[in-house]
Amino acid sequence: MKESRIIKNKQIASNVAWSLIGKITTLASSLFVGVLVARYLGPNQYGTMNYAISFVNLFLIIATFGFENIEIREEAKQEKEKLKILGTVFTLRSILSLFTFILIGIVAFINETDFNTFGVILLYAITVMMTPFDVIRNYFTSIVRNEYIVKISIFTTVISAIVKLFLVFHHFGLIYFVGSLVFDATTLAMGYCFVYTKNIGKIQDWKFDKCWAIYILKQSFPLLLSGAAATIFLQIDQVMIGNMINKSSVGYFSVASKFIEILIYVPTILIQTVCPVLVRKRSVDVQEYKVNSQTFMNITVWLCAICGILTCLCSYWVIIITFGEKYYSSIAVLQILSFKIIGVALNIISGQLLIIEEKQKL
Repeated sequence: MKESRIIKNKQIASNVAWSLIGKITTLASSLFVGVLVARYLGPNQYGTMNYAISFVNLFLIIATFGFENIEIREEAKQEKEKLKILGTVFTLRSILSLFTFILIGIVAFINETDFNTFGVILLYAITVMMTPFDVIRNYFTSIVRNEYIVKISIFTTVISAIVKLFLVFHHFGLIYFVGSLVFDATTLAMGYCFVYTKNIGKIQDWKFDKCWAIYILKQSFPLLLSGAAATIFLQIDQVMIGNMINKSSVGYFSVASKFIEILIYVPTILIQTVCPVLVRKRSVDVQEYKVNSQTFMNITVWLCAICGILTCLCSYWVIIITFGEKYYSSIAVLQILSFKIIGVALNIISGQLLIIEEKQKL
């Protein structure tokens, strides 16, 4: 029993380490390349690109439907049913992704008077069609084997950085940078397929199961509603700024938001890694699960609070050193947004614990 616990602890530590390596690599690359891209495009074009990203992300919850956490929970509990769960979730997400893409096109056509912005939105919306392959990433998360996904993530991050640097140094236009984001999503999806085929089995073995589909839809529907609220909360600001002020202001806001996204990775990495362990812990010892989940929440929230305070105090130097004087207006935005991470951490952790305890209707 003791040896089994030691092995599990080592596996958790390894999983956390790989997750951190992957995120640090991705963030370092995206920050470095993102700074160059932002400096090259300037606030207006950079704002247009981020406006398109936020516009598409507003509809992304329809494509995901809250399946992710339910999938991870069920695969962590029922390894023998993995082929049915994977096949069912992939099929449902593929249908919803196609519907979402069409819906984005219709709403953008009605809403946007600028044909250039409409084209950027429609091009970036292609990334939605790649999201069903996230089921593979979720599966590896459920079995606490993130190293496979991290290796693919690092590889695609490097390729993405090379492509964007090429576009910057050869003075390509905005549309090519948006196209590179579609290339990133496609490459990552292909990487997921490769790593699953190499280490687990054939994707052709996945099976759609009607009973699982009904169960997953019922379990996920409350998360669709809460996810829609969260998505609107997180994305609507940039869309509103773009419509009510101008695209340059979106650029300033986006720069500050990039640093907040980095901070949000802290609770996200921790919960994705610890979640499958808490699921198994609850099935064995409910009392110990309660103690562990409370300790986990305490540590994560206090860590996020410290990160938020430090970011607020260092906002001036963070913006000026990285993005330069052109983005001076982003400093005040970052100072305010830095405290957002505390609420986000509480939201992510408490929401995940409700899912683990099968109380997502709350």
